[in-house]
Amino acid sequence: MILLLFVLGVVVPRPLLGRPEAAGGADSRQILLLANAIHTDIALPLDADLRAKFAELADHGFDIGNPNAAYLVVGWGGRAFYIETPAWSELKPLPVLKALTVDRSVLHLDLAGAIADDAPFARRLSVTETGYRQLLDHVRTSFARKDGRMQVIDGVGYGATDAFFEANGAFNAFLGCNTWTAAGLRAAGLRTGWWTPLPQMLEWSLNIQR
Repeated sequence: MILLLFVLGVVVPRPLLGRPEAAGGADSRQILLLANAIHTDIALPLDADLRAKFAELADHGFDIGNPNAAYLVVGWGGRAFYIETPAWSELKPLPVLKALTVDRSVLHLDLAGAIADDAPFARRLSVTETGYRQLLDHVRTSFARKDGRMQVIDGVGYGATDAFFEANGAFNAFLGCNTWTAAGLRAAGLRTGWWTPLPQMLEWSLNIQR
């Protein structure tokens, strides 16, 4: 049964009907899908337009204007596992338990330099200008706000260039980080599998549904 769900999750397209608008020409945008064994992020090229759209991050100590950064990397996930497990060597039982049940969610933002086209962890995707704008809206609406302001989680991060923010939505093993990424790609006008809880499933679905 589980195997069937995994197969259907990859093969059945979402959205079910219609084809995505093809990206190409001068108005197309390039984004990156970053993946490791269990998690995916979306990398957005940092230009003046993106810096302006997310300028409020600077109010929370996030250096969105860093001239050495080439990408804004965004991911969504379970609070306990995401924050408390920067490396596999730091894996703890409680964050794993919460990741397998239900947890509060967070957004993780980081800055990255140039990423090579042949980097094994990165996949370049083309989207239309309209799709790109809708992807940015997907990211923006994922921030939980209080009195209209983003809520940074103070004193938490993996390094000098990243930060965690409170996010909307509850995290669980069935609707987790990779399904959030897939939803963002669909907002950008791409078609994915219906349910892609693992990075490899999302990759396969993008190959099948193109």
